[in-house]
Amino acid sequence: MEHVRRSVRFADAVAVARADLGVSRWVEVGPDAVLTALAAQLPAAAGADSVDGTGGADPAGGTGSGAVQAVGLQRRGRDEVETLLTGVGRAYAHGMTVDWARYFSGSGARRVELPTYAFQRQRFWLRARAGAGDVSAAGLSAADHPLLGAAVALADSGGVVLTGRLSVGVQSWLADHVVGGVVLFPGTGFVELAIRAGDQVGCGAVEELTLEAPLVLPERGAVAIQVVVGAPDEDDRRTVAVYSRPDGAGDLPWTSHAQGVLAADIPLVTADLTQWPPAGAVSVEVDGAYEFLSEQGYGYGPVFQGLKAAWRRGDEVFAE
Repeated sequence: MEHVRRSVRFADAVAVARADLGVSRWVEVGPDAVLTALAAQLPAAAGADSVDGTGGADPAGGTGSGAVQAVGLQRRGRDEVETLLTGVGRAYAHGMTVDWARYFSGSGARRVELPTYAFQRQRFWLRARAGAGDVSAAGLSAADHPLLGAAVALADSGGVVLTGRLSVGVQSWLADHVVGGVVLFPGTGFVELAIRAGDQVGCGAVEELTLEAPLVLPERGAVAIQVVVGAPDEDDRRTVAVYSRPDGAGDLPWTSHAQGVLAADIPLVTADLTQWPPAGAVSVEVDGAYEFLSEQGYGYGPVFQGLKAAWRRGDEVFAE
């Protein structure tokens, strides 16, 4: 009668059991997980800083050690056997002792060794990318660039040479730039190399850059590259050139791919883009653009599919 007529004080009971008896794991045996749900609503002061009900969630959000775990073994409207087994499994996962021998008594169940598996022994890990290492031991300085490994100042001329190694196996994103069925080093890549060379010698601008020959990257192996910067002239301009040859090619000649001029500073050409799209610009349809380019032999993979929108105004083209 007292239980019916007076307050149950469930939260206090949980707190006392935890404080005085060290109880932190609870299993509710009954027709529904009512008390498990109540425990999920207890404040941390009552000791229920973490509760795992039959739904598997952590309603109170607690993760500290000594947290209370409560598991219900039945839920109204759910299959009894499935709910019971789920609850027992959750109790075991929370560190509660389950007498499995008694549970499986009379079922004929027995322990068996896990079956072995005929592993195919195929590796699917990404291959470790070769790094530049400590190039200072060879009298070089690190280029600190994803395409260039080292730099060396030429003692007799004041020029600089930056070296690197390009491979679709190392710089895998390059494989997304296919033209005519072969992987080509992108034109913007030559601009990037020239900019990095300019930074090396204090030239902040690429005044001009002419591409002379495409740089084809092999499916296997690599190509060695050199970015050669000349001595400064009377206006502090320097020549820049990009060369390549197959990696480990010995005495094979170098191929010239780009020639240009670096400058300390040039006037910036600015455009008024305070309004976007620019006033008077007409939208250009770009849906299907990469499919069309693919039909023309330009196979741009995901890395190079950056065009989102375009507009035309006379001879000007604006693009995102």
